[in-house]
Amino acid sequence: MVTLAPDRPPPPPSTTSPGPRTAGASTGAVPPSRRRRPQARRVPLGLWFSGSVAAVLLLLAAFGPLITGDTETSHLDQRLYGFGEHGHLLGTDGQGRDVLARVVAGARPSLIAGLVPVLIAAVLGSALGITAGLAGRVVHTAVMRTLDVLYAFPAVLLAVAIGASLGSGVSNAVISLSVVLVPPVARVAETETARLRGMDFMDSARASGAKRSTIAVRQVLPNLLPTIVVYCTALAGLSIVFAAGLSFLGLGTAPPHAEWGLMVNDLRPYIFTDPALSLVPAAAILIASVVCNMLGDGLRDLLDVRREVTA
Repeated sequence: MVTLAPDRPPPPPSTTSPGPRTAGASTGAVPPSRRRRPQARRVPLGLWFSGSVAAVLLLLAAFGPLITGDTETSHLDQRLYGFGEHGHLLGTDGQGRDVLARVVAGARPSLIAGLVPVLIAAVLGSALGITAGLAGRVVHTAVMRTLDVLYAFPAVLLAVAIGASLGSGVSNAVISLSVVLVPPVARVAETETARLRGMDFMDSARASGAKRSTIAVRQVLPNLLPTIVVYCTALAGLSIVFAAGLSFLGLGTAPPHAEWGLMVNDLRPYIFTDPALSLVPAAAILIASVVCNMLGDGLRDLLDVRREVTA
């Protein structure tokens, strides 16, 4: 005999209310607490270091001559002191002048002759590059072929030739280096402008009827600026070396003023008798050049000029 089991009663209704639905597995949404917020880009350690050294060099250039006082008067009774002798931390040169004081005082003309041409080249080169990149074929050919004539000469020989024709002086050194540095900056600006021309936001600007000058200022320049800043920062190190070379050849700062390249020339006769003394201004040139290169590398990583283009 088969007996049928009685039907089971349904379970009693739950008295607890279902809590609020949480965003997660059921809805597929990410809770606000777990959403990934955009993080600020970290400043590279090399950029902090190079920026600090660059700030010190700029402060020395601005206020160094006020601290050192007279660095041009000769004291023949104190000539060629060694490191730390008679209160001179880095010794004295062949005319008895304190080497440390002259290195500090020489920061101003050295950095002026090295950095001002880069600023001039950044402005003129960017303007020429943007003009050539946005203009027609005739203007592009005229501008770029003219710059190629200057770019074809070795930079050092061209700077020496222009400096020799203009004569010695800081202003003439700035002019000669500006002529040398404009073509490479213009080529970088023209290449970047040509790359930007094919992008959608440029097509939208042209379709809206914007003028070329408006497109250059509002569309091209903001996207071009990070590249120019990084390139010119690294170019400043080369410009400082060129400026020191012109002064070494007598085409820059004239004696008895203090300038790093001129000091290398003044201390050159003592390189075999006192090599450490003659290498002090050369070390200042090296430090300034390396700092500019490190600053350019740090800005490149910070600005990420290889990937970012903002419309």
